[in-house]
Amino acid sequence: MNNQLKEKLAILPDQPGCYLMKDRQGTIIYIGKAKVLKNRVRSYFTGSHDGKTLRLVSEIIDFEYIVTSSDIEALVLEINLIKKHNPKYNINLKDDKTYPFIKITSEKHPRLIITRQVKKDKGRYFGPFPNVFSANETKKLLDRIYPLRKCSTLPDRVCLYYHIGQCLAPCVQEVSDEQNKGMVDEIIRFLNGGYKDIKTELSEKMYKASEEMDFEKAKEYRDQIAHIEATMEKQKMMMTDFVDRDVFGFSYNKGWMCVQVFFIRQGKLIERDVSMFPIYADPHEEFLTYLGQFYQESHHFKPKEILLPDGIDLELAEQLLEVTIHQPKKGKKKDLVALASKNAYIALNEKFSLIERDEERTIKAVENLGNQMNIHTPYRIEAFDNSNIQGTNPVSAMVVFIDGKPDKKEYRKYKIKSVEGPDDYASMREVVRRRYTRILKDHLPLPDLIIIDGGKGHLAAAQDVLENELGLTIPIAGLVKDEKHRTSELLIGSPPKIIELERNSQEFYLLQRIQDEVHRFAISFHRQLRSKSVFQSILDDIPGIGEKRKKQLLKAFGSVKKMKDASLDEFIEAGLPKTTAELLYSKLLEE
Repeated sequence: MNNQLKEKLAILPDQPGCYLMKDRQGTIIYIGKAKVLKNRVRSYFTGSHDGKTLRLVSEIIDFEYIVTSSDIEALVLEINLIKKHNPKYNINLKDDKTYPFIKITSEKHPRLIITRQVKKDKGRYFGPFPNVFSANETKKLLDRIYPLRKCSTLPDRVCLYYHIGQCLAPCVQEVSDEQNKGMVDEIIRFLNGGYKDIKTELSEKMYKASEEMDFEKAKEYRDQIAHIEATMEKQKMMMTDFVDRDVFGFSYNKGWMCVQVFFIRQGKLIERDVSMFPIYADPHEEFLTYLGQFYQESHHFKPKEILLPDGIDLELAEQLLEVTIHQPKKGKKKDLVALASKNAYIALNEKFSLIERDEERTIKAVENLGNQMNIHTPYRIEAFDNSNIQGTNPVSAMVVFIDGKPDKKEYRKYKIKSVEGPDDYASMREVVRRRYTRILKDHLPLPDLIIIDGGKGHLAAAQDVLENELGLTIPIAGLVKDEKHRTSELLIGSPPKIIELERNSQEFYLLQRIQDEVHRFAISFHRQLRSKSVFQSILDDIPGIGEKRKKQLLKAFGSVKKMKDASLDEFIEAGLPKTTAELLYSKLLEE
């Protein structure tokens, strides 16, 4: 622990607030909250911890804190700060899926549609449904029973839905407000759990039609009843009060937490959500942070009631979510919470072996690599590779691995601008210069290790740009392939020396994955440019085809190969004048 840390720890206040842990580059790597900042922050640097927390502490070089006036303020601030800074050690809820709703529009002639967005547009929304299939099946059922209009804009003639009895055709005949209102009211009653009453009414109508010898009508009612049974009564009822509620249960062990959520809609368990993540503070406080993120960041529908297990600060949770929250002590609700917690416990134990195996391949491999190379642990690795064919369409690509895993949103592609001909070293100099000039200009995080796909020459070119032009002292290594194009040697230093790695070690496999990935990324970019270049060059020779028509053809066919397989009529259909189409067709036949 450095002296600056010791001094800051000594003067921490004994008040609630948030703390922001930083690494040696000043990047925020963890954000937490505390009822007493002095006790919580000091706890990281005293006592014994599991390996995961030790890893976090080993990266902390500095920290900041923000004092708040209450626990709830600290909790809300923590959630907002995590959302803003996205620290790598915090809970990261990647599940951004939204659930489908059935909507009755507020138009003069209302429609029944499926949507994932709930807006304040006077429409009536029902759901959420566990998936699109469930929503579609329910909508199909309602379409069979209640013939609301289907078209988004009214046509000038009736469509198929009118002929099969699923639309009253307001496009060509009068449909009164009373008729529409009657159907909407029935749909609302149906979706609010009244489908059993509607089924009873349909049964009565079926028997009456049968008595009146109207067997066709009776069959129609019978089919509607069958659809209701098939769609709405597949699942056992969990509760009889029809209240929408979410039920949470959690389990924690070895510095990990698993949370299971049961979504209960209209008394039925429709789906569950499982999240597993590392924790670095009190489990009950970490759960509250998760709870806030669950509804704020993942855009989950907030029900009328939430059930939580004991041990969670109920008052704090209600202030955070502003809904009714219970911690049931007996009955069915308590059984549901216990069931969710049991599922979490089982899932956590089942996943531990997989988690440990994944860590062995990733973060532990990164730590071992840093030790072997005698550098700081390279949590962020950036790797470069060039691609060209005899100097044509030269490109370079960069991939980023964080904690031993690819972070594809950080990948970058580069067209080489200043190099003519097949000069790999000059291409490497250009792309390294462009990348780290931008890093310095925009104050982006620097990597802990740079890997160049190439030997001594590539390594020397990149080192010269970094150290002599940009004044950066970032560890940089070269990966050399053997005659079978497989990862062979790791070079580092000036003059470069070989780092001996066991061929069956996880750190060696990590380097193989990085080299394969950057090569794949560079090659795919080069092929993409080359294909486009060939496409453009053929079109350049055809009179009447300018930039606008090139884009038009590219959109219609996508590649020269597909154009060669196309007929003259297809070129005309794509928008080319007949004469131009004939010239292009002849040119492609020659090719």
